[in-house]
Amino acid sequence: MYIRKKDTVLITRGRYKGRVGRVLDVYPKKDKLLVEGVNVHKHHTKPGQKTQSGGIISREAPIHISNVMAWCESEKKPSKILMKQLSDGSRVRVWKITGETLD
Repeated sequence: MYIRKKDTVLITRGRYKGRVGRVLDVYPKKDKLLVEGVNVHKHHTKPGQKTQSGGIISREAPIHISNVMAWCESEKKPSKILMKQLSDGSRVRVWKITGETLD
């Protein structure tokens, strides 16, 4: 899984197809991630000790990693991310279409 937190992704399938958003959180064991403003669900809460007021809260739900593709800002199109090993032994993430490093 080469997509990390704070990366920009394009939604390729489902209701939000074509929308670009930022990754808020990644769950590698479940192969899911949270994308800002995508797959928003309503959650009903009761008043309790932590929250004095109950009500309806909108929050993002995770989507499967296979439904997104990394978004290259310099090219303004989606691209795959490759791992490249440098001569000193460290690994870096690289855009497939441009060859530039991400980090």
